[in-house]
Amino acid sequence: MLEFRTTNAVVFLACVGLLATAYYMEYVMYLEPCPLCMVQRIAFVLVGLTCLSGFLHNPGRRGRISYSIVQLTFCVIGAASAGRHIWLQNAPVDKIPECFPGISTIFARNPLFDAVAIVFSGTGECAEISWTFLGLTIPEWAMVAFVCFACVAIYQLARIKRTHPKTT
Repeated sequence: MLEFRTTNAVVFLACVGLLATAYYMEYVMYLEPCPLCMVQRIAFVLVGLTCLSGFLHNPGRRGRISYSIVQLTFCVIGAASAGRHIWLQNAPVDKIPECFPGISTIFARNPLFDAVAIVFSGTGECAEISWTFLGLTIPEWAMVAFVCFACVAIYQLARIKRTHPKTT
């Protein structure tokens, strides 16, 4: 059985690896990230920071539950954005939204909630498939990672309930 700290360290290092890969693709392979890619990056950062905090803090039962729930929440947000991204890549041409400027321009020119809605709805550039590996696109790989990280969080929650029973 993997300990809470070990699983958090592994997920944190996986997030660092995924983010390093994303930056390699952006700055070496010159693949420009779309708004949904940026949301997925932010979700990986949040999952990674949550796991790093859990690793360093090494909390008791309640803290472990809290860290696992927060990790699961960020995984769901990331998986939702990856799911929307996958849908856009497979959508008919008439369902693809128009292209917008970069994410910083979207936030600079729109109120916060409108900008968030625009980013989560995706843009025309989100529909482009510019890279695949083993037949899966970048958002499909992100979905795989978010599902794996969510499974780790669920495993941690189940393990907490078994190994640290609630005391009254």
